[in-house]
Amino acid sequence: MTKTIFIATAEPYSGKSIVALGLIHVLLGKAQKIGYFKPIINYDAEQEKDSHIETIISHFGLPVSYNDTYAYTQRQAQQLIEAGNQGEIIDTIISKFKKLEENYDFTVIEGSDFLGEGTAFEFDANVTIAKNLGAPVIIVVSGEEKTNEQILTAVKTIKRNFRAREVQVLAVIANKVKPEQAFEVQRLLENYLSPNIILGVIPEDKDLKSPTMKEVHEILGGKLMFGEQQLSNQADHFIMGAMQVPNFLNHIKENVLIVTPGDRGDIILSALQANMSVNYPKVAGIVLTGKFEPDEPIVRLIDGLQMVVPIISVKFGSFHTATMVGNIKSRITPDNNKKIQLAINTFKKYVNLQALDERLVTYKSEGMTPHMFQYQLVKWAKSTKKHIVLPEGNDDRILRAAARLINQDIVNLTILGDTLEIAASVKRLSLNLDLSKINIVDPLKSEHFEDYVYTLLELRKSKGLQYQMASDMMSDVSYFGTMMVYKGHADGMVSGAVHTTLHTIRPALQFIKTKPDVSVVSSVFFMCLPDRVSVFGDCAVNPNPTAEQLAEIAISSADSSQRFGIEPRVAMLSYSSGTSGEGADVDKVRKATELVKQKRPDLKVEGPIQYDAAVDPVTGKQKLPNSEVAGRASVLIFPDLNTGNNTYKAVQRETGALAIGPMLQGLNKPVNDLSRGCTVEDIFNTVVITAIQSQEKQPAQTEKATLLATN
Repeated sequence: MTKTIFIATAEPYSGKSIVALGLIHVLLGKAQKIGYFKPIINYDAEQEKDSHIETIISHFGLPVSYNDTYAYTQRQAQQLIEAGNQGEIIDTIISKFKKLEENYDFTVIEGSDFLGEGTAFEFDANVTIAKNLGAPVIIVVSGEEKTNEQILTAVKTIKRNFRAREVQVLAVIANKVKPEQAFEVQRLLENYLSPNIILGVIPEDKDLKSPTMKEVHEILGGKLMFGEQQLSNQADHFIMGAMQVPNFLNHIKENVLIVTPGDRGDIILSALQANMSVNYPKVAGIVLTGKFEPDEPIVRLIDGLQMVVPIISVKFGSFHTATMVGNIKSRITPDNNKKIQLAINTFKKYVNLQALDERLVTYKSEGMTPHMFQYQLVKWAKSTKKHIVLPEGNDDRILRAAARLINQDIVNLTILGDTLEIAASVKRLSLNLDLSKINIVDPLKSEHFEDYVYTLLELRKSKGLQYQMASDMMSDVSYFGTMMVYKGHADGMVSGAVHTTLHTIRPALQFIKTKPDVSVVSSVFFMCLPDRVSVFGDCAVNPNPTAEQLAEIAISSADSSQRFGIEPRVAMLSYSSGTSGEGADVDKVRKATELVKQKRPDLKVEGPIQYDAAVDPVTGKQKLPNSEVAGRASVLIFPDLNTGNNTYKAVQRETGALAIGPMLQGLNKPVNDLSRGCTVEDIFNTVVITAIQSQEKQPAQTEKATLLATN
């Protein structure tokens, strides 16, 4: 059984970071603890950290320190090579890796970048490390500026070196291949490689290749005069601004970087005006050359504009600056979540994950970590793609989350709001969001508006609702979005980033209503703790439920737990365990527990029980030694809203746990509420669970297996 995999290349800028990001993302859905190791790095940690290592650690939250991820810097390794101590390098690398490997279920090793001296030794060291660790290898070859035959030759050469040392080649990935070459490269490599070697051909993608303005600024140096907030802009190409304005404007393309002398105020102002115009593409930034800066009146004018692209002044001449810009090699950095997500999605799109999974004999954990849970959620949501409506299109967080959801192809979306305002916001936020892939609806202009009004009149006629009031109500985005769900024009709704909980769920209570066997709408949070995922209910809706309502909440929460792949072991929480306590509050929990047992004898349930006895195996065994739940509870039911809401927030803040929810349960169709302080991540996760709720079949059934959450 292998617990490691080695990503190898024999050339610089092969794009193996895409493979590393994608591979770790996939592995985190299957194992609890993933380690990462890069034997030789190019940067001295005292001067500059390796941005790729920092990206890997921070994005995935890997429990490994930066200093543990490598053995030598390139400079240190070169000094030992010059002293004839190559053997010492290999021994130290293997020793350090073995110590690291002991702490993880699976470890990804990434080979050298080949950016400095001693590259021949680095490649040999990579082969030796893979051989000594018994790690299968994924070979990455760059297709940039190569013919089809040159790509094939590169694959043959590196594969031959690994096979000569009896190192198993698990997969070959040809990266940065020109799209028009991809088919032929695929054919050539398929004919050369044996069938048991997985092949991936990844076309060149300008969104991964192009640098951000932050990278341009860091590499060129100089003075950032304006546009600090837009440094994430991506520069897909550049032009020289040395011609007359009409001719210059004809050369502007999407995400262009403009290089122009600093005294060309006409070019600077026309570029900024074009960026603000709906008739011209977006400008990435401007680099001013020759030590010149714009005259004071122009600086004052620019300073008064609402949205200014990054403007950088450098000391170099225009030709030298253009050469430097052309030589920039973009890196995926920790702060560029857009590129990280694109890299992960690219890997998943062009690499056969099922074949890779079958070839890798990985450690299978019985527990479910947050990464495993989130990975599984997205997978389930994609299995049957659903249509979700987001009523709050005027909120930037909603649009940022929508971009992630659409780019990962998880759901279909309708966003309520004004089309022009949403388009302007997407441009202002520099979002990679194709508006043609979402449905934008202004309720008052919708072709369904009158039908929705009359439907509401019919549903609420017993309440004396009149046409004008129904029309006013339907102009509210919460009512309109909920009616979309009711009429089947959307499968679910997520709202509450701007509106209150009552504003969000009132329409659902009025006409979507509860399921036939449910009398109370309740909620759960999925609490993603460091080593497990627990279900907390009810922490958002019912202030002081009766024993009957508490039993119903417990049953609904257990069903939600089961539906989302977590084996339900239900703890009915109180301030005492077993028969030790007395009082009205304990009696309510005791009665609720008995009702659960009567209604659902198939469920494992314990109550009353204290929180520590529910989750800690030692305490649970001491207080309730014969319980199936004590010490192993996965579903924790709180006796009232005061206790539940405070507990989930305390656990979230004190442990750093990710709280996904609240997810409403008991409604005929899914409507979920957000906190007005929600993050983009909260919105993303809530849409995903809403999509899963709306699927006819349970995701655990479609997977034909249930992942169990244990303590």
